[in-house]
Amino acid sequence: MKISKSPDLAGDFWGGLAAMLVALPSAIAFGVIIFSPLGRAYAASGAVAGILGTIALGLVAPAFGGTRRLITTPSAPAAAVLSAFALETTQKGVGADQALVMLALVALLCGVFQISFGMAGLGKLIKYMPYPVVSGYLSGVGLIIILGQVPKFLGAPKDFGFWQSLRTPSAWEWHGMVVGAVTTVVMLTAGKATKAVPAAILGLAAGVATYFGLGLTDRSLLELAGNKLVIGALAPTSAGFLQAMGERWRAMGAIGLAELKILVGPALTLAVLLSIDTLKTGVVLDALTRSRHNSNRELIGQGLGNLAATFAGGVPGSGQMGATLVNLSSGGQTRWSGLFEGALALAAFLALGKLIAWLPIAALAGILLVVGLRMIDFRSLHLLRSRATALDFLVIVTVVVAAETVGLIAASAVGMGLAILLFVGQKMGGSPVLRKAYGNHMFSKQMRLPEEMAILEQRGDRSVICELQGSLFFGTADQLYSELEPEVKTRTYVILDMRRVQSVDFTAAHLLEQVEDMLSERKGFLIFSRVPANVPSGQDMQRYFDLMGLARSERHVRTFAELDDALEWVENRILAEERVERAEVAPLELREIALFQGRKEETLAALESSMEKRSFTARQRIFGVGECGDELFLIRQGSVRVVLPLAGQRSHHLATFGRGDFFGEMSFLDGEPRSADAIASTDVELYVLSRARFDALTGEHKRLALNLMEGLARVLAHRLRHTDREVRALEEA
Repeated sequence: MKISKSPDLAGDFWGGLAAMLVALPSAIAFGVIIFSPLGRAYAASGAVAGILGTIALGLVAPAFGGTRRLITTPSAPAAAVLSAFALETTQKGVGADQALVMLALVALLCGVFQISFGMAGLGKLIKYMPYPVVSGYLSGVGLIIILGQVPKFLGAPKDFGFWQSLRTPSAWEWHGMVVGAVTTVVMLTAGKATKAVPAAILGLAAGVATYFGLGLTDRSLLELAGNKLVIGALAPTSAGFLQAMGERWRAMGAIGLAELKILVGPALTLAVLLSIDTLKTGVVLDALTRSRHNSNRELIGQGLGNLAATFAGGVPGSGQMGATLVNLSSGGQTRWSGLFEGALALAAFLALGKLIAWLPIAALAGILLVVGLRMIDFRSLHLLRSRATALDFLVIVTVVVAAETVGLIAASAVGMGLAILLFVGQKMGGSPVLRKAYGNHMFSKQMRLPEEMAILEQRGDRSVICELQGSLFFGTADQLYSELEPEVKTRTYVILDMRRVQSVDFTAAHLLEQVEDMLSERKGFLIFSRVPANVPSGQDMQRYFDLMGLARSERHVRTFAELDDALEWVENRILAEERVERAEVAPLELREIALFQGRKEETLAALESSMEKRSFTARQRIFGVGECGDELFLIRQGSVRVVLPLAGQRSHHLATFGRGDFFGEMSFLDGEPRSADAIASTDVELYVLSRARFDALTGEHKRLALNLMEGLARVLAHRLRHTDREVRALEEA
């Protein structure tokens, strides 16, 4: 085990001591509740088993789990599962000694399962189990503990159940009830009086003091032999405890495959519950200490701890919230605090072991009643205030009912099934279409001439842009089709922007095939843009579309990396269908550029003499972001793409300028460095006017300078209005 080089041993010692004081009384009570169904003579062995479990878990789990400050002790889920198994086993006629062997095997298998969970990487999966299921689990375990302890609190005979003990007041033992009541009241109120001593210690001390106080009036309470109100003598038989343990382990060799199959279910249930309990505590600890535990490693450590506890004759357990928080508040900083807790439990056992026989059963029952009560998630009642959360409350109630009537295995299956249904229902409740826009309101970044824009504003509604979101699966396929169907029947081009889509299943992919078939019958196209290659689910959506055949070239499907590329492709097709073609026969002369049309020849000649003519080949960079330069570029022929470089060799397409247009006006106007990259999309011919030459020209041709600035302002205003229309269309969609 690797320990921090400079641990705060003093803080870890006091944290471990405080955690031991909190954990030990509950561990004794848990051991008693597990062993009680085997017979009253085994109650003392149960108390010892609780202590031995605390020692073994405290010494082994921190060494291999590694979560700082986490305290692992016998726990309520272990008590609930194992006591129910012990009761069921004895009711079937299995002898007490054989039942002890089966309990040990269940605990061993639980440890093996937990180690397997960690090695298989299931720690994160268990940690993120839906909260309503976890809440139902814990509430169910709490109720099981309460129902099992009420008869002991009342002093009813061993074979009395919850309801029978309530219906039979004549079987109640008032001495035990007084001891249990004092223990419960002190445990519930001790926190208001002092934080220095754990409430469980004060409650147990008050219960013991009350018992011996009653013994002053009734001397029979001070006799150990035949006293049903205390745990009693340690050994379950005339043989010693260690000898009994040895006989128990030798008996394991007689367990056959048929018996082992019976043990797998309870062991798996126990492993899942203890893992959830531990990782839930780890999550809370992470939030309080701003740390991050390794859930898979912790499960391996917990499994090894439970194996060690079982081999030592103790009961299994898990990372405990109460003891862990006490450790944290008392100064615990590292894994040493958990080791100190185990070592101090051993010291307490060696020093006070003989006093275990005098612990009142009713006092332990009072402690467990408080533990069970605190496990019930009463805060979940607020879920009833809203119809939106009522189904979550139904999951909790269903898990609790299943736990009480059928068993914790059935409760886990029911809870997970309902959680899955709730998840599907929530996904089905939201629309898969985030927004819609049409091609006469939303345009590509290709700068168009006024006559082209007029056509696109008139005919652009032949295309629709649908931004999809969430998971496209069998639960949302029908709603997706309902929202796309009107568009498929009336539009020629249906663009699906996939940027916000998290996953696609076979049902949704088949639906998209049907949409493409419907469009192809009308000579239309289904167009995908921004299809993610990697999504949080791990699905490669681009590859999935290829496997489904949606991206085959013979289909009426097109896929573009950017939405703007898809829009530009559609616009070009609409303009081509309207027979609007750019005459690219020769580079434009200055008089043919819209910015200078109608100017005098001598003025244009003077301006042209101040300009340079430059040529660039396709994909050649014209200027880059951050470069100094104040030239205005006018496109005589070809097109230029302006992009904004991003981190990770990515870029964002800002605009594409074509023949007769201009770019670079920002640096021309303010003299600041270039804010983007300009790259030739095709072979390009340019007029280039520097700001220095323009300023020199204004002295002789002031009217020309004024007209140029007015033209720049007019075009920029047109671009801004165009952008405003797009923003309005997106916000209203």
